[in-house]
Amino acid sequence: MKIIADLHVHSKYSRATSKDMDVDSIALWAHRKGINLVGTGDFTHPAYGKELKQKLVPAEDGLFALKGPDRGVRFMLTSEISNIYSAKGKTRRIHNVLTAPSFEAVDKISLALSRLGRLDYDGRPIFGFSAKDLVKLVMDASSSCMVIPAHAWTPWYSVFGSKSGFDSIEECFEDQARHIHAIETGLSSDPPMNWRVKALDGITLISNSDAHSPEKLGREANVFDCTMSYMDIVSAILSKDKKRFLYTVEFFPEEGKYHFDGHRNCKVSFSPEQSRRHDGICPVCGKPLTIGVLNRVDSLATRKDGVVPDNAIPFRHLIPLKEIIADILGTGVNTVGVNRLYTGVVIDKGIPELDILQNMPAAELRDMLPENVLTGILKVRNSKVTITPGYDGEYGRISITGDAG
Repeated sequence: MKIIADLHVHSKYSRATSKDMDVDSIALWAHRKGINLVGTGDFTHPAYGKELKQKLVPAEDGLFALKGPDRGVRFMLTSEISNIYSAKGKTRRIHNVLTAPSFEAVDKISLALSRLGRLDYDGRPIFGFSAKDLVKLVMDASSSCMVIPAHAWTPWYSVFGSKSGFDSIEECFEDQARHIHAIETGLSSDPPMNWRVKALDGITLISNSDAHSPEKLGREANVFDCTMSYMDIVSAILSKDKKRFLYTVEFFPEEGKYHFDGHRNCKVSFSPEQSRRHDGICPVCGKPLTIGVLNRVDSLATRKDGVVPDNAIPFRHLIPLKEIIADILGTGVNTVGVNRLYTGVVIDKGIPELDILQNMPAAELRDMLPENVLTGILKVRNSKVTITPGYDGEYGRISITGDAG
């Protein structure tokens, strides 16, 4: 069975997250996107955990469905934890995604965490103990759980982040590193960037949206060919079996908001080479630049660009449909014209967005989309786009019709 999975999302109980991020809206938009397995997000939050138990019913092994009409969308119990602590004389800020096979495991994790801090103030709670201790706590709840470093290269909150991370999985998780089998590449990096780091050859690279609003679902995802069950998905990830883990769906990493180095307030955006020429200092304000993902990968890389490990999972780049339409029309993403075109195809005709972006033949798309939008989709499929890289929290600017600058 082909499964498109987006396992890292947030609920309305997380900060800076849409009030529409509940399981009803998540299921609706997952269906619209063409996602048939989605994470719940935020299972540690008491109010959301109660809501999950009220609204979800057991479906296939270790997975859940929304009560009511079955849209074919399944939920995996997932959450994200922030650990902020001191190690080796430096403040570390590490985010990890948790998966669980049952509400029993969720309850054990939440109870253990509640003894160490508050769970009710944020869907992504913050704790002062180490990432290593988090792994032990989760594995004590159930050996079937996964702990996956989230957006692994983001400067401020990740395992390899330039501002607060470590130089290796082993340095971060120490004796618990044996339980880390996958990392999330994040929006600002893609598999080829990670392939430059030989130490990651044994780690599975997964991709998820980290969505804070329903429409952001599926901007990155994972595509499997296996049974719809928790343990089969986990097995496909852990084994790096390319017959079962088919490919990941990726942002163009330049579009991610931490790809380049820079200072957003000073409007300074630098490539790694430019940063080195300036000794990592902003020429406008004289303060250290925020070192982005590309530079950080460069610093840990042991290979040149272009090397593909033997067991590498394939990938495909995409740009969300609304962004393509907006660029073609020369207008904002949430304008009336963009929404009208998007709604007419994805919602009114019921055609999943990911099918439109990746799979549908041009002849079929020509019957339902303007020719210039179709041309844009085909250009994205062939990576014929221009992107001004994002930096220091500023998303990159894409251009399908011309210069992104």
